[in-house]
Amino acid sequence: MNYLSVENISKSFGERTLFENISFGINKDQKIAFVAKNGTGKTSILKIITGEDTPDTGQVVIRKEIKMAFLSQEPNLDPELTIEESIFASDNDTLKVIEQYEKALENPEDEEAYQKAFERMDANNAWDFETQYKQILFKLKLEDLKLKVKNLSGGQKKRLALAIILINKPDLLILDEPTNHLDLEMIEWLENYFAKENMTLFMVTHDRFFLERVCNEIIELENGNLYQYKGNYSYYLNKKEERVAAENASIDKAKNLFVKELDWMRRQPKARTTKSKSRQDDFYVIKEKAHSRRKEHQVELEINMERMGSKVVELHNVSKKFKDKTILDNFSYNFKRGERIGIIGKNGTGKSTFLNILTQSMQPDNGKVVIGETIKLGYYTQSGINPKPEQKVIDIIKEFGEYIPLTKGRTISAAQLLERFLFDRKKQYDFVEKLSGGELKRLYLCTVLIQNPNFLILDEPTNDLDIVTLNVLEAFLLDYPGCLLVVSHDRYFMDKIVDHLFVFRGEGVIEDFPGNYSDFRAYEDSAEPVKEETKPAADKKAWKQNQVKAGLTFNEQKEYQKIEKEIKDLERKKEDIEQLFSDGKVADDAIAGKADELQEILDKIDEKTERWFELSAKMEE
Repeated sequence: MNYLSVENISKSFGERTLFENISFGINKDQKIAFVAKNGTGKTSILKIITGEDTPDTGQVVIRKEIKMAFLSQEPNLDPELTIEESIFASDNDTLKVIEQYEKALENPEDEEAYQKAFERMDANNAWDFETQYKQILFKLKLEDLKLKVKNLSGGQKKRLALAIILINKPDLLILDEPTNHLDLEMIEWLENYFAKENMTLFMVTHDRFFLERVCNEIIELENGNLYQYKGNYSYYLNKKEERVAAENASIDKAKNLFVKELDWMRRQPKARTTKSKSRQDDFYVIKEKAHSRRKEHQVELEINMERMGSKVVELHNVSKKFKDKTILDNFSYNFKRGERIGIIGKNGTGKSTFLNILTQSMQPDNGKVVIGETIKLGYYTQSGINPKPEQKVIDIIKEFGEYIPLTKGRTISAAQLLERFLFDRKKQYDFVEKLSGGELKRLYLCTVLIQNPNFLILDEPTNDLDIVTLNVLEAFLLDYPGCLLVVSHDRYFMDKIVDHLFVFRGEGVIEDFPGNYSDFRAYEDSAEPVKEETKPAADKKAWKQNQVKAGLTFNEQKEYQKIEKEIKDLERKKEDIEQLFSDGKVADDAIAGKADELQEILDKIDEKTERWFELSAKMEE
């Protein structure tokens, strides 16, 4: 069944033509990735499909009865609503039933209203739906439902927009870089979610493992032409190699990268389907494999950077806290020449803080960072560059350096480096304000690399870069002889360029793992499964069964539901008062009153928790 047809659409901005007479269709159950270089109109095509923009020519025809949703880079959310209100604001009948039930729980005295809400939940099969959407919020780390949208970070807003879309289960879902702002655990959960849900997808993403494991078709826009590949990323690479070879015997460097990419993909182990035997074979087998991996690479770009002395970068008993949150706890490490380290961990565990301390743009609470005299740091941050008005691309990079020295007296000039990173000679003399977001990131990378650092630090370098640029960057970094430290949620990128990992577990715990990301996942998966602590969200999974099947009276059922909410509200009040004391915001004459209020709340939490356990025990009888 055809859901949507794009018919001969074109789009230009002034004299610049993005694409002409593009046509393709999206059918039920297809999971399509749209691949193109930055600046060729990927986002414009998404906006035309979703009606946010109009084409210069052509049309988009959408089947009338289908529900379509769009996850954009900048979600359109009401800043005054809470997370919970944003979810209930969507046009979904089942959610409205759940909202009425939640309100009935808040007014237990009105037994008639509660009974009606309870019966509507039954009639609409809303219990399972509630469990599913709570699980989605839990997986996307959106558990404080009372937080207002205006107080959320950019990443939290993107995750909330994603959650709202997943909860409402549209027939057709359009996604613009869905893995941005998700940590690795969330990305892997989303992969599994899309793999099992019967949802039709059309997405722009640079996450190649996501392409490999989720998509069953890839549409590529290259040089104004559309190419369709009915398979995943490996299939796409294989067929693209055949197509390019047939079209052009002398493949240029950018196209040749796809041949290398395919070779790398063929040498990787298949996706994890069973328990890894790496734990049985011993931890050090991974370490040996990691060290041998680098020897497989043939260096093509022989960069001649400044000599490193014996002292590189040393961290001595470094500690850092924000209020009561521990980021680093007496962390010590001596970097060695040529190390290539990836940093992984959940959002909020302190990865970027660690980089800021390492580069001395932030001071630790205790300990010290010692940087060797011969070390020249290059730091690619998430903030990017702020070009002056009417600056040209070539002028910006020349502010940072004229060339990179190679061995045997050779050099790469600023213009040659730009060309290597897909800025042709004409593009180099464009004004910077004409560049797309991805092209700006690409230029920023060039400004860092032209300075020829011997210790390169990259914080999420793959965000907003297209796949062709990622291949160029990976090729450059594989030839890079200095120290490399990378924070990235791009598993494919990490697998290719790092030898070992710093795993940020949270609360100041950092583990050094001797392998790349796939090695780490295989090793973690080979461990015996550990039962997670019971969380409120998990308790909710069985709430329907608990109410209907367990030995609770009708009034006890109401009390059980109400008490959970009361405990949560009391915990929030407790945290608010404790924060006031921690910040020193309680006036001297109000301290005694606030202390009494806090004690009263603590007593109520103890009392209600005890009753909650009594009811829970009764349900298990």
